[in-house]
Amino acid sequence: MTTNLITVVGENIIDLVPDQGDDAPYHARAGGSPANIAVSVAKLGSSAALAARVSRDVFGGRIRTRLAEAGVDNRFLVDATEPSSLAVVTFDDERRASYDFWLTGTADWQWRDNDLPNPLDDDVVALHVGSLAAYLSPGAEAIEQMVAREGYRGRVTLTYDPNIRPTIVAAADGSLDAARVRTERLVRLVDVVKVSDEDLGWLYPDSPAEDAAAEWAEAGPALVVVTRGAQGALAIGRAATVTVAAPKVEVADTIGAGDSFAGALLHALGVRGLLGPGGADRIAGLDEAALTDVIRTAAVAAALTCTRVGAEPPTAAELAAALEEFS
Repeated sequence: MTTNLITVVGENIIDLVPDQGDDAPYHARAGGSPANIAVSVAKLGSSAALAARVSRDVFGGRIRTRLAEAGVDNRFLVDATEPSSLAVVTFDDERRASYDFWLTGTADWQWRDNDLPNPLDDDVVALHVGSLAAYLSPGAEAIEQMVAREGYRGRVTLTYDPNIRPTIVAAADGSLDAARVRTERLVRLVDVVKVSDEDLGWLYPDSPAEDAAAEWAEAGPALVVVTRGAQGALAIGRAATVTVAAPKVEVADTIGAGDSFAGALLHALGVRGLLGPGGADRIAGLDEAALTDVIRTAAVAAALTCTRVGAEPPTAAELAAALEEFS
């Protein structure tokens, strides 16, 4: 059996990505934030699994191939009859991506009681949740129950990245206030939160991102990390607070950059022996130097992803070379 397995729960999305030019064709690329995170973890050399409902349609086949080629463990994949979820990508002048989603009746959100492992296998040291799967019913409720259950069991480190899509999440929960309540419940349940400043700005429009993150850190997590795009990242731990600059790179697009950050963060915590039973206490003890090293690893992984079209996280060798280059 695989050891020190990092398990991610959530969706696969087929991204329809345009080439440059008004009349350019679209290319279908398998993505979805949780799937991207699992792929990122695996490509960096850590053991990763994805718990997801994958369609039997042609896109589902592409999803399974992508996960297999990256080395993602398939033990928690559920064979689903519903169609795959789709997103049409558009870019602004700085190649920052936005998305229009086709999600109604698709496979990713239809969790049944016996679809999710209960409990997680003994080799799992971390459970990561977030993105649309953490907000869209009926699956969101099952995922939240799983997080609470595993938190009570106390054998895995729990991590969360809201990765909010405002129009989808607000519609799913009925209002910004309801989405905020759901988000804050998950924050209180987990050990590590990675969140973008855009997400915090949407949830708390009247508060600076750093103030909202500090309040989250007081609510229970051992570590709250705020990604700020080209401005780098802020990490609030119990023993230290650090800021890390983002490497300067030529941006192809930003698809999957935050997911590569999250995957590399999980990998960096794992290789330092900070996941698993008692992981929250070990993460809480990270001093300034150690925490800076962890966040810098994640920031460089995200920057590398920005240099490529689509969600293509780096390999361990690519990340090692880039860390040397940007040192």
